[in-house]
Order: sequence, then structure tokens, then C-alpha cells
Amino acid sequence: MRRAAWVLVFAIAAYLLCAVLGYAGVLLLSGNQHDLELEAAMTAIFVWGPLGALLGAGMGWVRCSRPPVD
Repeated sequence: MRRAAWVLVFAIAAYLLCAVLGYAGVLLLSGNQHDLELEAAMTAIFVWGPLGALLGAGMGWVRCSRPPVD
């Protein structure tokens, strides 16, 4: 149960962080002039956020796998 909680916490935190960074990155780097904000929002929510959540879940799994340091 403890491992699942850490995986969930890391996944949510990484999703939020990557979604915000992905949004900003698309705004800065995209050449789209018609619907830039929509492109940035959709890319952040459906691409960068889930990728960050997977990365964060893996980090949470690894973090919980290590024995506690006394």
C-alpha cells in the first residue's frame, strides 16, 4: 500500500509539472499562429502530462524500492 501511494503521488506531481512545462514549451516553440493556445493546451494535457506521469510513476516505484536509511 505504501508503494502504491508513493507511485500515485509521484505520478500526479510529475503530470502537473510536465503539463505546465509542455504548455510553456509549445507556446515558445510552435510556429502555429491560428490556435496556438489550443494547440499548447491539448499537447500539454494529452502528450506531455501522461509522459510525465509515466516517468513520475517509475520514479516513485524506484524511490519506494530502496530500503529505508536509518
